[in-house]
Amino acid sequence: MTTPGQGIPGTPGGYVVFGPQANCTLDVCPVEWSVYKYRPSIAANSVFIALFAIAISIHAFLGVRWRQWNFMTLMIFGCLVEIGGYAGRLVLYNNPFSFGGFMDQIVLITTAPVFFTAGIYITLSKTINFLAPEVSRIKPELFYWIFIPLDIVCLVLQAAGGAISVVSSGGSQTGVDIAMTGLGLQVGGLFFFSTLFIDYVTRYVRKKPSSPLGTRMRVFLGFLGAAILLIFTRCVYRCYELSKGYVHSNLITDQGLFIGLEGVLVVIASFCLCVGHPGLIFGRDEPKAMSLHTFDESTNTESKA
Repeated sequence: MTTPGQGIPGTPGGYVVFGPQANCTLDVCPVEWSVYKYRPSIAANSVFIALFAIAISIHAFLGVRWRQWNFMTLMIFGCLVEIGGYAGRLVLYNNPFSFGGFMDQIVLITTAPVFFTAGIYITLSKTINFLAPEVSRIKPELFYWIFIPLDIVCLVLQAAGGAISVVSSGGSQTGVDIAMTGLGLQVGGLFFFSTLFIDYVTRYVRKKPSSPLGTRMRVFLGFLGAAILLIFTRCVYRCYELSKGYVHSNLITDQGLFIGLEGVLVVIASFCLCVGHPGLIFGRDEPKAMSLHTFDESTNTESKA
């Protein structure tokens, strides 16, 4: 008979409540001893899995229809990572002390929005080239060269921080700090990007009064902007939550806050990107003259009459 590893001070029987050697279960340990101090909601996490699966179906349909392969791939991959993360939370419902389930969801749910932001960066660069690249303060190509590498760095840092936490059984402050750096860079990058996005739209409206943004373009930019705002808000929340670490944070134990500021915001963002979809503007990559540009269809028709 094996002897249980060292548990937290005062834990009867020396049960280990957190880490790869965790041997607590709900049969012998109260849920209050777990990291979250609650059992993740089956209903909420199942709904998130279902909604991200629906988002995958919509993005796959739109991507094939409009031949927007890069955007479709990033959206589908991001949703799949989200589903994997929420599946980990369902594992935690059955056993809140499952270290594998905890690290699975903390790493996957934390990193998934990086794929959504990558799609947004590519789309805005393409939109600026489509509308009026001369209006932008920076070359549209720089959106690729600045923000995509930054996204990759954020992804690597967040994944590395999670990996170090796994190896250290969640006790490494270094792992938390690395993950925090990745999230902080993501927040900073999104803020800088949002500033450029707002600046470009403002400059375009002011400098191109003869080519007003049509209804389709306004809807597209509006939903793209909404997705950016939602993901930005979520990243700020996750930064603050992680600032106190995995084990001794009072924020990490608030399930309602997590559902509202993580799950709800990101799932809405994924659907916003179904409307703020590049196919809405670029179609099947027809020549610029054959696509809806800045004018409403009615305005365009009248101008030709």
